[in-house]
Amino acid sequence: MDPDRELVRRCLAGQDSAWEALLNSHTRKIYNLCYRFTGRYEDAEDLTQEIFIKVFQSLSTYDPVAGSFQTWLNRVARNHLVDHYRQTRHDRLNSPLEDQLPKLEQTPGAGEDAAARVEHRERREKLQNSLNRLSPDLREAVILRDLQDLDYAEIAQVLGVPEGTVKSRINRGRLELARVLKRME
Repeated sequence: MDPDRELVRRCLAGQDSAWEALLNSHTRKIYNLCYRFTGRYEDAEDLTQEIFIKVFQSLSTYDPVAGSFQTWLNRVARNHLVDHYRQTRHDRLNSPLEDQLPKLEQTPGAGEDAAARVEHRERREKLQNSLNRLSPDLREAVILRDLQDLDYAEIAQVLGVPEGTVKSRINRGRLELARVLKRME
């Protein structure tokens, strides 16, 4: 049995500790998903909170027979991100490029030298900038598969498209991502 199902059942029964356990087990993945879609730490934090508020409010609609909690959660997150993307499209088109770049406020991690941290951050920013150049359909398919580790069936369920379309989008997205990364070198 999926351990999340039991946590959802306990959440619906009013147990705060179960909600906290769900948050602890899924917040990082949802934050990473939000960051990959937006490329901005602040937006990712805000969107993550908004998504979990939406999850809390609609938790009773989760149907374990229809799929895993992770798949349902990703669908809720994806729908919220698409709505956010549509609502902020005008703002993105009119904002200066400097406002769209991630801030470099990270503090040094233990055991890493400064050069390795800078190199890691540069690779991560390069990947994010490349992902931002993909169409939303290709970007979300690549993110869900390669960064969120969902399988094809789960992605098809989250996106509401056939598995063949998912595979096609992932393939095209990876090819386009490789081209963009190559041009950036």
